[in-house]
Order: sequence, then C-alpha cells, then structure tokens
Amino acid sequence: MSFAAKNARLLAAQGARLLQSRGYAEEMKLTFAAANKVFYDNADVRQIDVPSFSGSFGILAKHVPTLAVLKPGVVQVYENDGKTSKYFVSSGTVTVNNDSSVQVLAEEAHPVESLDAAECRQILSQSQQQLSSAQTDLARAEANIAIECAEALVKAAE
Repeated sequence: MSFAAKNARLLAAQGARLLQSRGYAEEMKLTFAAANKVFYDNADVRQIDVPSFSGSFGILAKHVPTLAVLKPGVVQVYENDGKTSKYFVSSGTVTVNNDSSVQVLAEEAHPVESLDAAECRQILSQSQQQLSSAQTDLARAEANIAIECAEALVKAAE
C-alpha cells in the first residue's frame, strides 16, 4: 500500500472518530441578548439567520462551531412552534458551540415591528449630512459607519 493511501486511511479514521466524539445535540439552544434586553435565554429554537461581515447565514442544530461578527441587519429566529421573530441588530457577535448552543450578543437590538420607517429614513438623512460636512478622516469614517447602520435600519423597517 502506498504512503498516500495509508495517510488517507489514517485521516479518514481520525475524522470518523472526531465526528463521533463531537456530541452534537438534536436541539438548538439560543441565548440572544443586547444591552437593552434579553430576547432569548437558553430557549429551544429551530433556526437562526444572522447577518455577518462574511455573509448572512442560517444556523440549524448540528451546525459547525462558528464565531462571526454581526453586521447591521436583521436576525431572524424561527421558533419550534412555527413563529418567526425578526430583530434589528447594530453589531455584535454570534457564537455556535459544539453542543448546538448559540449565543447572539448584540450591541443594540430591537424587534423589527417596533421600528418607525420614517424615523429610520430621517436617521439615514442625518448620517448622510454628517458625511457631507465631515472635515477629517475620522469624522468621515464615523459618518460612513453611521450610514451603513442607518441603511440597514431603513431596509429592516420597510
């Protein structure tokens, strides 16, 4: 047997043992909190969709362990009873663990139905004015971040 074939068999056996030892759960527990409120505390849910800087993705039980940075957008939670809830998040992190538990920790989060579309458009307009009057690179960078967040806020509210 060739060296490559022996190594392939060894890697396959190690991979199978790793999968068996991962201890994946059939259920998914969600903890979702922000500074202003705890939305879910170790609750059983079916699926979570999150916006991240590496792309939006869905999380189901047995998802590969992951750590991602949230970008401004909508976190959607699909509960086991069929109910779907949407929350606007400004930023934060999402962690998926080996045991299918998920933590979404947001800087700020609000139910989408509580957003006022007109007020969100006004925030976007103010952020754009802030960019046009920015005098320094720092002020322009801050205004661009505010615009990105405000654009996501407007999209979520509509």
